[in-house]
Amino acid sequence: MTICDQLLQFPLFQGMSRADLMEVVAHSKFGFHKVATGKRVVREGDDCTHLYFVTNGTLECETTSDDRSCRVVEHVAAPYTLQPERLFGLSQRYTSTFKATSPCNLITLDKQEVLLLLETQLVFRLNILNLLAADVHRLSHRSWRSAPKTLRLALVRFFFSRCLYPAGPKTFYILMQQLAQEMNDSRIDISRALNQMQADGLLTLHRGRIEIPMLERLLM
Repeated sequence: MTICDQLLQFPLFQGMSRADLMEVVAHSKFGFHKVATGKRVVREGDDCTHLYFVTNGTLECETTSDDRSCRVVEHVAAPYTLQPERLFGLSQRYTSTFKATSPCNLITLDKQEVLLLLETQLVFRLNILNLLAADVHRLSHRSWRSAPKTLRLALVRFFFSRCLYPAGPKTFYILMQQLAQEMNDSRIDISRALNQMQADGLLTLHRGRIEIPMLERLLM
């Protein structure tokens, strides 16, 4: 697969003509990296100075709440771009830690090269604007959604709202009492709802840990 074909896997380059892609490849300083299984790509709190495009392999993504009371581990697969929205704005730092769970190939592009592409490539500029606008629209709509009608639906919303990708296996590290506080409900009611979801085969409960094999099944 040529580098042009690899770049076309990612939303930021989709819609560009072959001629534009050839120009981008010819004039942009891309980095090419291989990451071994178990190696960290970025850590939560690291400065976001590059775009990371994962062209092959799988990553474990770990995100922790501000008060460190809840931690979520999920998995993402290529093609995947690591938090491109963090390249700009007030907090230009990664909010999650990404670690390779299989051998990975990455293409990197530093911020100065991104700014140059924003100046010279209209489609690339529109793609970034669309990506950022989609995030704004999604977040602005969140507060206007109807309140969950049951505790079970409230738990489902809690799980979905704390994941980067709304599908696949997830592991939540959180104490039952903390989850009850988050839900503004009693620990007994939370335990009863989670045990019913476990009986339905949607998740597995452990001490301080909730395993969800397929997040999207919670909506069924």
